[in-house]
Amino acid sequence: MKAEVFAHRRADFLTRLGEEAAAILAAAPPRLRNRDVEFPYRQDSDFYYLTGFPEPNAVAVFLPGRKRGQYVLFCQEYDAQKAIWEGDHAGLKGARKLYGAEEAYSINEIDAVIPKLLVGRKRLYCSLGKDLQFEQKVFLWVGAVKRQARAGVGAPEEFIDIGRVLHEMRLIKFPEEVAAIRRAAEISAQAHLRAMQVCRPGLYEYQIEAEIIHQFMQNGARSPAYPSIVASGANACVLHYTSNNKRLAAGELLLIDAGAEYDYYAADVTRTFPVDGRFTSPQRAIYELVLEAQLAAIDKVRPGNRWNEPHEAAVRVLVKGLVKLGLLDGSPARLIKSEAYKDFYMHRTGHWLGMDVHDVGSYKVDDEWRELRPGMVLTVEPGLYIRPNCKHVPKKWRGIGVRIEDDVLVTESGCEVLTEAVPKTVEAIEAWMGAKRENL
Repeated sequence: MKAEVFAHRRADFLTRLGEEAAAILAAAPPRLRNRDVEFPYRQDSDFYYLTGFPEPNAVAVFLPGRKRGQYVLFCQEYDAQKAIWEGDHAGLKGARKLYGAEEAYSINEIDAVIPKLLVGRKRLYCSLGKDLQFEQKVFLWVGAVKRQARAGVGAPEEFIDIGRVLHEMRLIKFPEEVAAIRRAAEISAQAHLRAMQVCRPGLYEYQIEAEIIHQFMQNGARSPAYPSIVASGANACVLHYTSNNKRLAAGELLLIDAGAEYDYYAADVTRTFPVDGRFTSPQRAIYELVLEAQLAAIDKVRPGNRWNEPHEAAVRVLVKGLVKLGLLDGSPARLIKSEAYKDFYMHRTGHWLGMDVHDVGSYKVDDEWRELRPGMVLTVEPGLYIRPNCKHVPKKWRGIGVRIEDDVLVTESGCEVLTEAVPKTVEAIEAWMGAKRENL
């Protein structure tokens, strides 16, 4: 995204803080994969949202009203030797010129400089409960200011979780953010279509995963937004299954939960389809019930409705259908009240989506479910999971796991399904999988 986007976000953030406050954010640390090999670096979402700065070993300080500069960045100085091994990096000059810092200091100067920046500030916004080691540093910096009290120096007296301000900002997506999510959704849709295209009995789950990752990278998404779930047969009843090492068998369903990350923004898509291209009668019954629940939930995604309304709509459809199929017995209203359906549907119907696949933003405000507003993006993902050891249900249902998930943007007049390019009716799935076999 352009530098102007981050500058606009910082200006909004500084206004929300107020002039007696300061805020401190740390970059994500590098993570070791094994011994001296690191995982590919990915910046902390909060830090990147305000700075656009992609490097580790950095700290951003925000000081509303400060004449010498309201945005101060501490980072690594430019090191020509490091550049030979790891590539170019910003250095202090780049921090100012490329990333909009009004002042830039070496990260090695941070202990001496930050206490000076906090003098006279009454409130300090920082991440709480996220990185205890960094929080201890923050307390030490504040302590250094407090030790100057006899000289009339004021120190922050109130610590506030930065998410109270920043996560409210991130919850409503601006057009450039929607564009990034839309592109992530498009790439993810292509990957799911590709997975359906190549799927056949005898392949391994990880071979389908490889096709998905290939499609992501071919389209500029260098990383999945989360570990891909490629779960065949009974593995689909394991909600966060990621082993992806079973061989696909004819007669089974394949549940794929996979989304690309594009320009720091995530997609999150799930489709369930038959390995050999045709649903069995029990599979079709469960699948169509989940699809009916998803469509009912999506219908409730509109401005003015509450966060819980899509979930409640999905649960009503699922419980009524489970009774009709004989998997639950009793009054739907009583079954919902007793949560008897949780034997088969144990998760919520969605979550916020953005820079993080389970994005920030509270679901309740003042103990009331949050009202949906234009610019919010959420997933809608009901499912049914009938585990193989469910001895109290007829054998034909056991081992069937189905989830259908789309990414949905709240608009001024209703909603837009960003991932609708992936077929999800039984007829559309079977037609696509049949057509691809003719072309193989």
